[in-house]
Amino acid sequence: MAKIPVMQAVVEVLKSEGVDIAYGCPGAAILPLYKAMEQDGGIAHLIVRHEEGATHMADGWSRTTGKVGVAIGTSGPAGTNMITGLYTAHADSIPILVITGQAASSKLHQEAFQAVDIVEIAKPVTKWAVQVKEAAQAPWIFREAFRTARSGRPGPVLIDLPIDVQKQEIEWDASIDAPLPIARIEPHRPRVERALDMLLAAERPLILAGGGVILADAHEELVELAELLQVPVQATLMGKGCIDENHPLYAGMTGIQTSQRYGNASFLESDLVLALGARFGDRHTGQLDVYRGDRKFIHVDIEPTQIGKVFGPDLGIVSDTKLFLQAILGLARERGLTGAPGAWVERVRELKATLTRREDFDDVPIKAPRIYKEINEFYGPDTYFVTAIGLYQIWGGQHQKAPKPRHYQVCGQAGPLGWEIPAAIGVKTALAATEPDAEVVGIVGDYGFQFLVEELAVAAQYNVPFVLIMINNEYLGLIRMAEDHGGYDMKYEVDIHYDQYGSDNVKIMEAYGCSGTRVVEPEEIRPALEWARKEADRTSRPVLVEIMIEREADTANGVRIDQVKEYEPVP
Repeated sequence: MAKIPVMQAVVEVLKSEGVDIAYGCPGAAILPLYKAMEQDGGIAHLIVRHEEGATHMADGWSRTTGKVGVAIGTSGPAGTNMITGLYTAHADSIPILVITGQAASSKLHQEAFQAVDIVEIAKPVTKWAVQVKEAAQAPWIFREAFRTARSGRPGPVLIDLPIDVQKQEIEWDASIDAPLPIARIEPHRPRVERALDMLLAAERPLILAGGGVILADAHEELVELAELLQVPVQATLMGKGCIDENHPLYAGMTGIQTSQRYGNASFLESDLVLALGARFGDRHTGQLDVYRGDRKFIHVDIEPTQIGKVFGPDLGIVSDTKLFLQAILGLARERGLTGAPGAWVERVRELKATLTRREDFDDVPIKAPRIYKEINEFYGPDTYFVTAIGLYQIWGGQHQKAPKPRHYQVCGQAGPLGWEIPAAIGVKTALAATEPDAEVVGIVGDYGFQFLVEELAVAAQYNVPFVLIMINNEYLGLIRMAEDHGGYDMKYEVDIHYDQYGSDNVKIMEAYGCSGTRVVEPEEIRPALEWARKEADRTSRPVLVEIMIEREADTANGVRIDQVKEYEPVP
């Protein structure tokens, strides 16, 4: 085998692992990798304006494709800027690879310029963080990084590359190399049999579909099992889209924030829950003794340590969600089982039809649920949405419909402000080859909009069009609500209003070469969405629809799922 630059071998490994685009910012300590990317070709690259933005772009790309997204930064603050993105991916089980440059190996103990121990910093928020110390190890470390990111519970990996290691040559032949195999986590058949027996013995069972259903691409098997046995299905926030919310067996979302009234009611009447790839996050469960109740739980998860982490289930099953669903479907067919809608299914449908929340508000200032009514009616089922953290995430969980998997991307556990703009870039670029005309829509708040607003320049430079719908109350709305109703009785340092509307977000868009419009009355929403669609198509750049809502709006919330407070009149 001939000797080649080690970074050329790395680029060839990246391409063979399915990487066709990377997001990053070149710097002196990572230039050998960039040189190899330039010479080898085959990997597109977007220059970000902040390294955190690169990680969220890779995150959005991964959530859409199911593959490992790649973000690149140089040494020192580039790596530390990427920690939030690693944490976000780690919290939501998203496989991304972050590559950082590093000072020369001989200088690391001398506090060299921009030398920081990024491996130790990143360890708590990655599945694996490693520094390449020997050039000959680099291709194998990258292979292992992809295997680690994809296997078991997916997640992020960081590889740190000292500049002297990057400059070396190694013996490498890409023609005889391939990705490392990933073990399939199959369920133990006796446990599958027990799970089916428990399902059949229950009078009021529910299937709870978590993010693991989407990560495993198990949505078809989920619906097949639900229909075969006639078991209603709920979704967690991360599982939103795994079943069409108009499906007759969809039973809503349970939670103390992102939930439906009928979802909580259905859950409280259930006597068994089959949880698939769900973490039992605290905003889903609320007070545990109420959530747990007397009902039985079967918990299926690919990660053994997730089972029993929040509470002990009646049955735990370690398995890939798709393989478990295939196994239980096969077993049900072996037994000749078929179901028909019974009293429990009819009860869930009754709850779904009656325990709703109002959306048809004509008030000025605009009430947020009206916006989601317009969104649901205007956009088709093939639209891709991204949204992050704030009151609008809660409103979205309560009101927005999500008919398809991987079309509703939400950062769940970490909740970083500013996620939507770079994530939308990642989603749109992920669709460039397969669905170039797909609509991508980011739903943002007025505060989080400005956290990574500079990434609009990336979208403008590379002609990445998407629509941003801003729900603007000129408040840190979620914190204001927590201060006001959480026992503090205050509104301290959460009001960001000044002048007439605060920051002129339309002008901010225009400063980046993009466009936008402001909406103040409900009947203006639909025309603005129509304009934004045409404008994004015309300019191939982001377009903003800023919607001014009532300043002190509240979402339904509580601390226990049987006592969620409604702030708007219910039908």
